[in-house]
Amino acid sequence: MNTFFSIVVPVFNRPEEVRELLESLDQQDFQKAFEVVVVEDGSTERSEDVVEKFQDKLNISYYFKENSGPGDSRNFGMQKAKGNYFIILDSDCILPKQYLTEVDKELEKKLVHCYGGPDAANASFTTVQKAINHVMTSFLTTGGIRGGEKAVGKFQPRSFNMGISKDAFEKTGGFGRIHPGEDPDLTFRIWKAGFETRLFPKAFVYHKRRIDWNKFYIQVNKFGMVRPILNKWHPGTAKPTYWFPTLFMLGLFVAIILAIIELWLPLLLYVFYFSILFLDALIRNKDVKVAILAIYAALTQFMGYGIGFFKSTMLLNFSNKEAEELFPKLFFKKK
Repeated sequence: MNTFFSIVVPVFNRPEEVRELLESLDQQDFQKAFEVVVVEDGSTERSEDVVEKFQDKLNISYYFKENSGPGDSRNFGMQKAKGNYFIILDSDCILPKQYLTEVDKELEKKLVHCYGGPDAANASFTTVQKAINHVMTSFLTTGGIRGGEKAVGKFQPRSFNMGISKDAFEKTGGFGRIHPGEDPDLTFRIWKAGFETRLFPKAFVYHKRRIDWNKFYIQVNKFGMVRPILNKWHPGTAKPTYWFPTLFMLGLFVAIILAIIELWLPLLLYVFYFSILFLDALIRNKDVKVAILAIYAALTQFMGYGIGFFKSTMLLNFSNKEAEELFPKLFFKKK
């Protein structure tokens, strides 16, 4: 397959992020032609002036549309794109200079109609950003749930760093209206259409995750609420591991109660786990503050996801209402 990449970037009120991303695209060591499609999703702080400054450096186009969510904006961009292979990126990502070269190498080695790449923390990230990035990617937390390098054909890409062929896009219809959760939903439909997915381990991005602790809790809580919906939509994709955050927090609560009556073993097991997490974060980030905050980030992640998952599971199983009626804030309205 002679690939021509179209890089699709939805953006909402993030002109400075767009500038950083476009700068990293301008610095790619990739020798082939590619295009960039920026889709402004009803922003009040537009990126048009930023895009204009790169017109002489990149093959770039800019579109403004009414707000309809990131999934619909990605679909819009892919419909406008001229390439036969789309690379979907979030506006808060920065690419290392070899990114496109690594993607091209992987596709030349073995064509796959959908891929996902990892994310990493850049040295310029704040301590909180590094801690959150660690727990979002570590196998010791929930980072390993969606599959790993050995899970060829069953890796679940995430739309901050994802590639999809034009053929797969047209056969699946692209992203749905649910958010978050639009990327695993698309992955499951890609599998049903007969296509494989694969992790490209060297095609990583620096994902800035510009969120504070409250926003992080809200985000992971929504992740937890979405998962039972996806399990209902796509029977056979559910895994026992999705219960892990809920059971983890329940077990921690029981361990604390038992410690009050001087039964220490369960709590000591949790201390051992958090010690391993601390050491893992310390080794990977080489920063004690990041390692300490990683423990807090993991607790926030498990609590938010666990509560959201349990609440959603109960409501979906014991209510006659559809998911969109139960959780309207998880869905963008039909246009």
